[in-house]
Amino acid sequence: MVRGLLNKLVSRSLSVAGRWQHNQLRRLNIHEYQGAELMSKYGVNVPRGVAVSSVEEARKVIKDVFPNESEIVVKSQVLAGGRGLGTFKNGLKGGVHIVKADQVADIAGKMLGQILVTKQTGAQGKPVNKVYLCQKLALVNEMYFSIILDRKSAGPLVIACSKGGTSIEDLAEKFPDMIIKVPIDVFKGITDEDAAKVVDGLAPKGADKNKSIEQVKNLYNLFCKTDCTLLEINPLAETADNQLVAADAKMNFDDNAAYRQKEIFALRDTTQEDPREVAAAKADLNYIGLDGEIGCMVNGAGLAMATMDIIKLHGGTPANFLDVGGNASEGQVVEAFKILTADDKVKAILVNIFGGIMKCDVIASGIVNAAKQVQLKVPVVVRLEGTNVDQGKRILKESGMKLITAEDLDDAAQKAVKAYK
Repeated sequence: MVRGLLNKLVSRSLSVAGRWQHNQLRRLNIHEYQGAELMSKYGVNVPRGVAVSSVEEARKVIKDVFPNESEIVVKSQVLAGGRGLGTFKNGLKGGVHIVKADQVADIAGKMLGQILVTKQTGAQGKPVNKVYLCQKLALVNEMYFSIILDRKSAGPLVIACSKGGTSIEDLAEKFPDMIIKVPIDVFKGITDEDAAKVVDGLAPKGADKNKSIEQVKNLYNLFCKTDCTLLEINPLAETADNQLVAADAKMNFDDNAAYRQKEIFALRDTTQEDPREVAAAKADLNYIGLDGEIGCMVNGAGLAMATMDIIKLHGGTPANFLDVGGNASEGQVVEAFKILTADDKVKAILVNIFGGIMKCDVIASGIVNAAKQVQLKVPVVVRLEGTNVDQGKRILKESGMKLITAEDLDDAAQKAVKAYK
């Protein structure tokens, strides 16, 4: 995704404390129109725009908000990049169109409720539930601007380029010397000198430098005050009247700050997410969907990764990362099985539990109850070890279920791969 591409531009060195940590990271992503609203609140120039979810709303907005505009920019709202070069499954080319005002309703109707496929969505695409209607600006220059968190400098890093409007990896390849990186001291905050370096890197053609510096400082203030992990504007545009305007808006937020950013996290759009991951989050399970054939249910992130690796070693492919945690309830185990069995790609399930705080008998009871609620149509391999393991094995044995038991992790992985093949 974009953040991963941005990180190629900065140092990959890790702090000593975090060098060997592999944590599941979840960062809230919001739509462009939501990001533009936030930017506006912090004094950042954005185009005039309104998000609509129906053709009727589009017609009303054109009449009430843009009565004197001859052309309007219609932007599909999906949480993925590459919209402009995307294709709708109904055949419409492009998720961003500049059209005559009297054509807005028609193009919006062809986008709303449809699936847009871009280079970042995968073949399944993402649903377009809203389109963003924006004024068409007279642009004289397009630049690139972003703020990310940089491990090397242990603080925010501003990245600027005098060329914009295309993907960051293309910019890095074509204009490496034009990319300016300005680390910000997290304790001092952004200074006028820092902001001036950024503006020099952007190299606007005619925009007032002091006003441009103020815009950069406003963006940094937004980044810090809202607990951003990424703020990207591509392009940051210069208009014919010499104003810097955020013509696009991509923002990610630190999930650890959800408790103090309630209004922002209320913007979460679960229709843009993997429904399996949404269901898992509701059950307080750590789940990431993959594309393999063997569903994995384990306790502990380290054990999950070891299980995925050994499945691969024996010729299989994991269908997911699913960590029920160290203290999962029987109900959570049932929900985990529901998620695994709902995936048509899953041809076998491997349950690998090492009971410490997590008790094997709880897992076993959850498996039995899940079998009663879900029709298990795929083989299930179970490896239990640790606290209450004998009780757990007895529960499984007395259940009458057709389970494949395993003595250790290697044995379990081999049996799982063999079972699905």
